[in-house]
Amino acid sequence: MTSPESASPSRPAKAAGFALLGVAAVALVIGVISLFGGGSDDTPPAAGGTSTAPPAQTTTAASEQPPASTPSSAPPGTTTGSPTVPPPSSAATPPPPVTQPGATKAPVRVYNNSTITGLASKASDEVRSNGWTVAETGNYSSGTIPTTTVYFRPGTEEEASAKELAATLRARVEPRFDGIQSAAAGIILIVTNDYQGPPKSK
Repeated sequence: MTSPESASPSRPAKAAGFALLGVAAVALVIGVISLFGGGSDDTPPAAGGTSTAPPAQTTTAASEQPPASTPSSAPPGTTTGSPTVPPPSSAATPPPPVTQPGATKAPVRVYNNSTITGLASKASDEVRSNGWTVAETGNYSSGTIPTTTVYFRPGTEEEASAKELAATLRARVEPRFDGIQSAAAGIILIVTNDYQGPPKSK
């Protein structure tokens, strides 16, 4: 009788112990799964972020390289040509105007109205050396001219050229008078005894 009663209380205690152990084991398993499961969830996002970053960097590098090459190629050809061209153009523009007046200088006919032999020839050389063309050299014997004078036809380009020549030779400048109105086109220089010529030649 004693043995059966003692045995009954032992079995329930053992059963309860096994139940607790089972619950503890289940809890442990859940904890482990949760721990590793959380790690697995964290890992994918990190991997995803890492994968996304490299492509972005690669694309950026690729984009930067082409633009760098393009600008480098463009400046050498285009930039060098444009800046250089404007200055020469500006510099080239002033010379033409200066050349045009020189080219449009009317031809000069030099006549001696002095008592000095060869004065017209001497004056012709000085006229040429200052940029004018001498079309004719001779003597003027149709009257007496009071002072060395450069004559021009009013209203023509001869006037500006005549004034310039008169300033160069230190002579007077006037419109043509009746005695030479019908003479050939061009400037007429009549030298007299007071002919001075250019300052350097004196």
